[in-house]
Amino acid sequence: MIGGLYAITRETDASVRLLSEVEAALRGGAAVVQYRDKSGDVARQHEQASELLALCRRYRVPLIINDSLRLADLVGADGVHLGSDDGNLHEARIVLGADKIIGVSCYQSLDLALAAQAAGADYVAFGSFFASATKPAAPRADITLLQHASGVLQLPIVAIGGITPDNAESLIEAGADALAVIHALFEAADIEARARCFADFFIAETED
Repeated sequence: MIGGLYAITRETDASVRLLSEVEAALRGGAAVVQYRDKSGDVARQHEQASELLALCRRYRVPLIINDSLRLADLVGADGVHLGSDDGNLHEARIVLGADKIIGVSCYQSLDLALAAQAAGADYVAFGSFFASATKPAAPRADITLLQHASGVLQLPIVAIGGITPDNAESLIEAGADALAVIHALFEAADIEARARCFADFFIAETED
């Protein structure tokens, strides 16, 4: 089950700092970690993904690889996240096996999410809900999409795009099971405290 704070790594060649930042997020309560690196540096990607996997294992948190089915399979990661240009879900399931996690970006489309669910996805992601420093030109998703999706989908829903402590609660109340965060988490002065802040939103929602 995917839920809670879904931490997405920043792209960097500083591997020691990357591991330190991710461990701080894990200490603060990150429930999922996604390794994201678009550099094309295969050696770096393999090294960082392998070290992150070992770290996540210690915290019993799944490591998802962004976009690269090959890398996910190579390092034995817990799953892969697929965008619209990253291959098809059926192929990913064959390569990774039934026990791995496969997530699918559905952007602003409930139809894409329904198709992903029918094809065997383990979770879907919608966004961008707010202005995003990672993808500033990304089209916006309306928060009502979460309300509609939570009523018809039987799998976890991840919200992404410009999420901060100021807007996180509204997304959870609308139906998001997980919040995917990069900048508001890893650019915080205290990453562990910021992770705990996000994680606490889910605890509060459960208590309500």
